[in-house]
Amino acid sequence: MLSVLCRPAYRHLFTAQVVALLGTGLLTVALGLLAFDLAGGQAGAVLGTALTIKMVAYVFVAPVMAALVERLPRRGVLVGADLVRAAIALSLPFIDQVWQIYVLVFILQSASATFTPAFQALIPVVLPEEKDYTRALSLSRLAYDLESLVSPLLAAALLLVMSFHTLFVGTMIGFLVSAAMVLSTRLPSIPPAQQQGSLLHRTTLGTRIFLREPTLRGLMALNLVVATATALVLVNTVVYARDLFGRSNTDVAIALAFYGAGSMLVALLAPRALERATDRLFMLLGGAVLSVGLLAAALLAAGDHGAAGSSTTSWAMFLGLWVVLGVGTSMISTPSARLLRRIATDDTRSYLFTAQFSLSHACFLIAYPIAGWVGAGVGQSAAALVLGALALLGTITALLVWPPVRQEVGART
Repeated sequence: MLSVLCRPAYRHLFTAQVVALLGTGLLTVALGLLAFDLAGGQAGAVLGTALTIKMVAYVFVAPVMAALVERLPRRGVLVGADLVRAAIALSLPFIDQVWQIYVLVFILQSASATFTPAFQALIPVVLPEEKDYTRALSLSRLAYDLESLVSPLLAAALLLVMSFHTLFVGTMIGFLVSAAMVLSTRLPSIPPAQQQGSLLHRTTLGTRIFLREPTLRGLMALNLVVATATALVLVNTVVYARDLFGRSNTDVAIALAFYGAGSMLVALLAPRALERATDRLFMLLGGAVLSVGLLAAALLAAGDHGAAGSSTTSWAMFLGLWVVLGVGTSMISTPSARLLRRIATDDTRSYLFTAQFSLSHACFLIAYPIAGWVGAGVGQSAAALVLGALALLGTITALLVWPPVRQEVGART
């Protein structure tokens, strides 16, 4: 897997991704502390609104920005987005009103919605061989999972010797280093996109290709499956650990680490597994794993965890179940970009990667409220059951609309 890092261009881009991810992780911690500093007991509502703004930017701003920057050099787009993010990160410590958080978060996440799809669309050009590209996808998955573990630890260490405002400086440095790494990379020549038509035509092009291609319709359905499991883990792990099992804050972090471990396991094994199994089989198995895992979570939440022995056994089952959910999530997420790479042309690649970025995050606008509101209003068992039913529906839909024979066709415009 690490052999792709011998390619200087990819090594620089991967370093840029890792550093930017660490900066984003520090930002997440710092933003929570800033919200508490400004809003006190209402910090949860502030963060919830900020996360909603983030998703809105990802879903609606990303396609528009992809159409606006399509003829600009990729290097300039990536560096410009990093510089905007660095400037916003540096501005956050100086605000003193909650509404200012919302404005700056929208601008920052709009820049991220510009950077991430453009970056993802660049990797298959840098690594044209499918085997190398698959290894790069696994490395990217590992980077995301490791960031979720390392960033909180790094933030905790920094907070021992400095105020949380300094974390924003760390975030800014991360984005500046990312920009420097992109500037230092010798990128292959990429012909400018030749798409014509109105801004609306170009903004919706990627989504229309998704709706037209059977393989990508299957991917859309599996995006929903990933969102259901991820929402349960991110929103309700703290409820399972603290409320249902009566565990500590440390146990919340341990549970999230088990979920990340399952995801990393698949990321390590995926390149070899995908040499023996088709993407369709691998990803549909991931959908089945998540469907069963969510239904198991509903049964676990409905159980009696009062007795000490029973609670210990149930906690061990819970940690194992979170590993399973991490495995299933990564089985779908890791190879998904391979489908885009095969169908994309030079003129449609950026639109397809942007559409995947936008559509996959749109699924979270469905899954997050179910995980949070149904869990709080009806119970954790009901929330997991609803999410499991959605995951099963998404998996069956993907099975039906995604043909078993891989289609070697270019995306039409």
